[in-house]
Amino acid sequence: MPSKSSARLAALTVAAVCSAASTVVLSSTAHADSVRIHDIQGTTRTSPYAGQKVTDVAGIITGIRTYGSSKGFWIQDPDADDNPATSEGVFVFTSSTPKGVTVGDAVKVSGTVSEYVPGGTSSGNQSVTEITKPAVTVVSSGNAVPAPVVVDADSVPDAYAPAGDGAASNSINGLVLRPAQYALDYYESLEGMNVRVDDTRVVGASDPYTELWVTVKPHEHATRRGGTVYGSYDSQNTGRLQIQSLGATADFPAANVGDTLTGATTGPLDYNQFGGYTLVASSLGTLESGGLERETTRKQRNGELAVATYNVENLDPSDGTFTAHASAIVNNLKSPDIVSLEEIQDNNGAKDDGTTAADVTVNKLIDAIVAAGGPRYDWRSIDPANDTDGGEPGGNIRQVFLFNPERVSFTDRPGGDASTAVGVTREHGKAALTVSPGRIDPTSDAWKSSRKPLAGEFVFRGRTVFVIANHFNSKGGDQGLTSQYQPPVRSSETQRHQQAAEVNTFVKSLLAVQKNADVIALGDLNDFEFSDTAKILEGDGELWSAIKSLPRSERYTYDYQGNAQVLDQILISPAIRRGCDFEYDSVHLNSEFHDQISDHDPQVLRFHP
Repeated sequence: MPSKSSARLAALTVAAVCSAASTVVLSSTAHADSVRIHDIQGTTRTSPYAGQKVTDVAGIITGIRTYGSSKGFWIQDPDADDNPATSEGVFVFTSSTPKGVTVGDAVKVSGTVSEYVPGGTSSGNQSVTEITKPAVTVVSSGNAVPAPVVVDADSVPDAYAPAGDGAASNSINGLVLRPAQYALDYYESLEGMNVRVDDTRVVGASDPYTELWVTVKPHEHATRRGGTVYGSYDSQNTGRLQIQSLGATADFPAANVGDTLTGATTGPLDYNQFGGYTLVASSLGTLESGGLERETTRKQRNGELAVATYNVENLDPSDGTFTAHASAIVNNLKSPDIVSLEEIQDNNGAKDDGTTAADVTVNKLIDAIVAAGGPRYDWRSIDPANDTDGGEPGGNIRQVFLFNPERVSFTDRPGGDASTAVGVTREHGKAALTVSPGRIDPTSDAWKSSRKPLAGEFVFRGRTVFVIANHFNSKGGDQGLTSQYQPPVRSSETQRHQQAAEVNTFVKSLLAVQKNADVIALGDLNDFEFSDTAKILEGDGELWSAIKSLPRSERYTYDYQGNAQVLDQILISPAIRRGCDFEYDSVHLNSEFHDQISDHDPQVLRFHP
């Protein structure tokens, strides 16, 4: 108990505006002597006191947040009950910067218990139990903060989440927490409490928003470069935890995958819109570099055709990344013969004035490639109709073919434009495109507000190769892995399934004319190699995702919330696959690094046509 000499008689009353997601129904005020923090938190994800006023809830301040839209502080009851399902911590939402309080203060808080859903109810996120509209009385200062709960490989269960209640749209909100059985229940049982992780490996590089991801399970689906692979819908990787900081932005470490936060990282466990459960650190471990270096693939041999896909992340002439992208293409990818670029913006980027041409953007990149010692690529693309292909408003992103005219030629067949569908015809007994470059069924609903596939006909050493550049519908709108709905709903899949079916149908038409045609479908598919999207695109063997030729621990092109996963793929027709004379490389030069120039790693396929 704090000494009387340290007591302060100051009282602080702070008004807070409740979130629209908070419960607003009020009932009678609860008695202070009967309501403690673990009573407010309860044994489920939502408080039994939601919407009720509570008085004189006692706790010690463990952390204060003075930034962002969720200002306030955490309090924790130092005298825990014996129920592992009930948290002893809770967030006090003050709306404005808390004044007159500091970490270690013993306080009594009166206010309204609310359930705040970060991102709003439509996000599907879980809610955070808060005390809002608080009146705060400081009882004493200088108290020891409750010892943190150590979160480690032994404490976090291997199973991720319980199945949701079918009668409640698969919500897990009403289920009694089983923290010894499910990881999400375990983290929820610690919501608002002081926690600690020790010597954790970074599995998601730090970003401009001063957050990174670590794992407390170093052997869980580990990559050889220090990450954690997301290899199926049932391997969510329970050891992942987001780290943010209560300190200054400038003090946040610039971390890459494979680095380590040595020592203790300690602070309250929060839940936020972008990533779910987050340790908001009052003290960070010391960053120890893992020495990760950007990968370089080998140069293609004379008889090999090298084809790559690279999402250059909304590249427009105003960007400062042209030199870096050029260096990546020349030095890390070794100047592939054909490069499918995704997210090339028009000549004035996000300015929405009707401009759709991208020649300035593309030629600036080509010039940078030459300056980096690479070939002077030629290029082909089709300008989209204005504001019809999704992406950043006004940017008019599209796919672009770069090709090295010293190694490969492009077969131009006039007539392709934003709305004309490419078809397949027979020429000298072999398949040919009706227009080249051309777009696959661009008026189909499958491509509404999304990028249309770009098909091109190339010739390498006398053999025709058909290349289809894709950028499928994004995952925007999907529920996150930490959603209150389990399993989470992936609503964006519907359109990707339609898109995959369209591309597969087109490939079928090519193979119907020429069974042994060399066909490559590649790009940012925004879906995993094990997904139904990939299965539909592969069809009945018309295509096969060549990233599956890699060991499972090396199958990733993107890092999202500490999960190394596949979004970018190169699929090949049977004529290429059957020869077993191909080599695939996911060239990790972006996704694992804090100073990435794109959030995607490029992919390279080398084969003998």
